[in-house]
Amino acid sequence: MEHIILYAIVPIIVVMLAGYISGKKGIFSGANAKAFNKVVLDYALPAALFVSIVDADRKMLVDDIKLSLISLVVIMFCFMLVYWIYKYGFRKQGVTQADAAIMALVNGSPTIGFLGFAVLEPIFGTNAYVALVVAIVGIVVNAVGIPVGLSLLNAGNEAALAKNGGKKPSIWKPVIHALEQPVAWAPILAVIWVIAGIPWPAWASPSFDLIKGANASMAVFAAGITLSAVKVNVNWQAILGVILKLILMPGLLLLAAIIFKMTPANTAMLVVAGALPPAFSGIIIASEYDSYVATSTSSLAISVILFMVFCPLWIWITQLFVGPIPGISI
Repeated sequence: MEHIILYAIVPIIVVMLAGYISGKKGIFSGANAKAFNKVVLDYALPAALFVSIVDADRKMLVDDIKLSLISLVVIMFCFMLVYWIYKYGFRKQGVTQADAAIMALVNGSPTIGFLGFAVLEPIFGTNAYVALVVAIVGIVVNAVGIPVGLSLLNAGNEAALAKNGGKKPSIWKPVIHALEQPVAWAPILAVIWVIAGIPWPAWASPSFDLIKGANASMAVFAAGITLSAVKVNVNWQAILGVILKLILMPGLLLLAAIIFKMTPANTAMLVVAGALPPAFSGIIIASEYDSYVATSTSSLAISVILFMVFCPLWIWITQLFVGPIPGISI
């Protein structure tokens, strides 16, 4: 537990706090945070995913098919559950379909792209298995969750309907747009590369390693700037989002992993991935659409703080049900 706190959680809090203070002092603005996020999503994270996955082999991919299916089904179930709860449960409080879609994008998805490597590598080591977990969950979040969320958001956004002459926006446009992003196609390309059995030259990795090193640090720093620009508004809607994200999602992932007999190591990595704070990308989308920004960001802020407790807690719970996890002792 000491190792997890000191090497996986404290660094995140320190860097995020640096970003928060920088934002409060006016050294960096929300526009700067968006620029940093773009570097992460378009360059650093795709490079990290690609070069990590191509080091894997076909057997690893076959072994992780079970992990892929569980990730897809459980995360998208939680995604749609969050959407339905906010759409129908808080309708009388003025929550719209667009607001519900924002909360699904935030609390229905883990921030795997921003914090995946930053959290999992210090705990489980730097290896291809960690990269595959980050890639698989990242594909679900970025190539499936975001297109679905944007489709729901556009369908419920009156401004979008008016802009399109009263016609509903195409449901396929967000899907195509998401798949065009490097963070979606880079890991898919890497998986195809491994399946094809093409050897990856060792001399090519350093070119990717230099930019991928900026992934975690820049993402966490930008998250701090984003949090500094929004007033935290603690209410039951924000707290419910925290419960759904930090308790329900990792709990369902653990249950599914036990039922389908995943290995202890993969189970632990998947549960920790599911317990990560809400997706920062959802906050970015909320800001762009000016929808439900205060509540969704408040839910994110609370989750980041509570993650310090829930991360080691979920590893401990996972060990209770699946047995010892290689290299982990809590």
